Amino acid sequence: MEAGTIQYWIQGMLLGLAYLAPIGMQNLYVINTALRMGTLRTYQVAVITTSFDITLALAAFFGIGLLLEAVPIFVNLMLLAGCLALVYFGGRIMLARPSLDEEINVDEPLPGIVFACFAVTWLNPQALLDGTLLLGGMRASLPGGMETAFIVGVITASCLWFTGLATVTRAFSQALRGRPLRIVNALCGLIIILFGLNLGYQLMARLY
Repeated sequence: MEAGTIQYWIQGMLLGLAYLAPIGMQNLYVINTALRMGTLRTYQVAVITTSFDITLALAAFFGIGLLLEAVPIFVNLMLLAGCLALVYFGGRIMLARPSLDEEINVDEPLPGIVFACFAVTWLNPQALLDGTLLLGGMRASLPGGMETAFIVGVITASCLWFTGLATVTRAFSQALRGRPLRIVNALCGLIIILFGLNLGYQLMARLY
């Protein structure tokens, strides 16, 4: 790799990590999965979430947020779907009885997991709009030929972040047995519900 290519790859990776690090819906879902499900399902969720996050980053990098701004009905539909889906999944997490016993723990069906990962990633038009401003703005500032190196850096950050988050959470999950685990579970579910209600509030503000 040329020095310039490596420079913009590193720049994309650092920006990607900074974008992912704040606790958000994706992080909460990966953390909660690592605490209450088996190892296989934990890494399946990490990989699926990474895949959806990469598609979101690519969409933002190439400006799909501009399309949402141009066609308001798309934003309204995403806000409605996101509100309903996140309140539903947050409620399920809050009501779940988490266990770290692999023999007792029953993993959720994979199709439901895939939809949940999709919901916490894609059903938030604000994330697309913000991502477009961030990544789209960076794309406009990149010198010719460096776009690929930069977005590959962002993709690298996504792969490292969610796999690392799942691994660290699993490693320390034994310290969260019993009541602490139930508290973390309830907090994750509550915050996801609040994200969903915020989307509903945004929809009402747009309509009225």
